[in-house]
Order: sequence, then structure tokens, then C-alpha cells
Amino acid sequence: MATSIYSLSICGLATLDLHSLNNEGGEGNQIATRMVNIVTQDDRLHQVNAISGDMYKHIQAEHLQRIAKQRNLPLCKGCLEFNANRILADSNFINSFSKQTPDREVIDNMLARCVQDDLEGILITAQSKALGRKSAVEFGWVVGVPGEVSTDSYFHVKYVADSGKLGENTGKDASNLGQNIFHRPASSGNYAVVATIEVARIGFNDISQEYAVDDAGRQARFVALMESLLYTFLQPNGAMRNTQHPHLVNFKGVVTLTSDVVPAPSISPLNSSYQAELGKVARSLNTLRGGEVVQLRSFESISDFAEIMTDLSLKSVPYKLSYTQG
Repeated sequence: MATSIYSLSICGLATLDLHSLNNEGGEGNQIATRMVNIVTQDDRLHQVNAISGDMYKHIQAEHLQRIAKQRNLPLCKGCLEFNANRILADSNFINSFSKQTPDREVIDNMLARCVQDDLEGILITAQSKALGRKSAVEFGWVVGVPGEVSTDSYFHVKYVADSGKLGENTGKDASNLGQNIFHRPASSGNYAVVATIEVARIGFNDISQEYAVDDAGRQARFVALMESLLYTFLQPNGAMRNTQHPHLVNFKGVVTLTSDVVPAPSISPLNSSYQAELGKVARSLNTLRGGEVVQLRSFESISDFAEIMTDLSLKSVPYKLSYTQG
């Protein structure tokens, strides 16, 4: 029997070595890596290297778009081109409604037209409207665990043969054509990952409180979403991958999922006892609801995680919200 999933969370520790996926920018010939301030369970403040949730959300959205194109899932014109404006770059959609069109109809139209806007969220600002579609996928910062991550800066040089002759007889400024030196960061360590997916909201119109996509369409979107999540952690894209492709050493943690209207519990691996705490929360929620509505699936490796996500993709269905007035 297929498992019905209302909500799903991923809490884990990713070991990444020698990466430079997310940086603040550059000053002179020095690139500054992204750093954040966090408070740990012992109430101590730390500054650590981190990768923004925006980066991981972009990675996941890119994988989803490619899967959707391959499987002929509905995509608006903007998402077909992976345009950052998404459905707002689709003139057919913009011209399909006016200021007087009920908001629920506009959202229904958007949901039917595009899996990307359905799952990733969008703010529709056209025809004097401002309609928000909350994303069904949420990523937190990928945060270095204090004491378990380190960032170093490495010297590099662009070697150019006969650099002294550059610019001769060209009439051009050769200041950037010669032998340049620069410093690039590389970070290694254990990174805490948290992500939450509101599976039940796939194809759901939050205004009308009804589904604008049929069951078969929701299932196809769910499978594509789960596959895109798996690929996100298998291939963490970002900056400087051409020569600093990250070494993905391991990924371990817990996938939590719920089969009723209960949020999938999520606790950051910045808490060293997060797995035990998740177990206690799950037991409490199951007691409260009088059944096994919360499941925990632990993984100790990247391959374990791939097996869990594959199993859920093939043997699960998205929960269907319904309301019958008595």
C-alpha cells in the first residue's frame, strides 16, 4: 500500500571538502567567502562558513526544470527558458486575466500551467494584482558546524608567456592581460542541512482551498520533486566548480515524514543530539495523534539517502487535503 505523505523534512550532516560554492564577493585580488553568525545549543556565538539556502533552492529548481522538460510536465514560457521571472515572463498568462479576475482563478490558471511556479513559489505582480504563491519547498542555510569546518585562502597565479610584450602595438590597455596573482578560498568540513517540503500543497490553491491539478498530475509532480531533491544533494552546484568541484565525502541524517496533517519535525544537526530529539518528538506526536503518523528514516551515507528518496518516490503519493462540512 502506498504511503500518503503530508509533509517531509530532511535533516542531515553533509561533509564537503575544498569547495567555494558561495562567496561574498571580491576586494582587490582577494575573494571573500560567505560567513554567518550562529548560536549553538550551549548558547555560544560562533562565526562559520555557510552556503545560502538561495543557492540550494536554485540547484533544486534547476534539476526540477530539466526533469519537467524531459517528462513533458507543464511549464510556462518563462520556466521553459529558466527565466528568473518565471510565469511573469509568459505573455499568454499575463493576458489571460485582468484586474477584475477573481484571485482564485488566477492562481488556478498558474497552477495548471506550470509545475515550477506551483512548487517553487511566485509573486504574481501584473494587471494591478499582487498574488503570492508560497513555495512548497524550503531550504535553510547550509551551515558549517563550529569546530568542524575550516576555510583557508590559497595563492593562485595566471601565468602568461612573454607577458612583457602584451599590449605592444595594440593601442589597448594591457593591465589585465599579464601575469595576475589572486587568492581564492576553499572550505572543508561538516555542514548542517535542513529542508522541508509541504507535499500536500502540490497543486493546491491556498485561496479556494481546492486542488487545481488532478491526482495523476499531482503524482507526476511529486515524483519529479523527489528526484530533484535527491539530485540537489548529489550535485551541490555553485561558484568555482570548474577547478574547485566540491568533494562530497558523506551525507548522513534523518528523513522525517508524516501521513496526516502534522508538520514533519525538523531539528538542525547543529544540535549534536538532533537524531535522538527527533525520535522523542516523533513518539510524542504519534501519541498525541493516536497512531503512527510520523515516520523517521535514518541514513548513514549518500547511498542510503538515495535509497530512501527513491523508495519514497516509487511507493508514496501526495496527501490530499479535503474538508467535508457536517
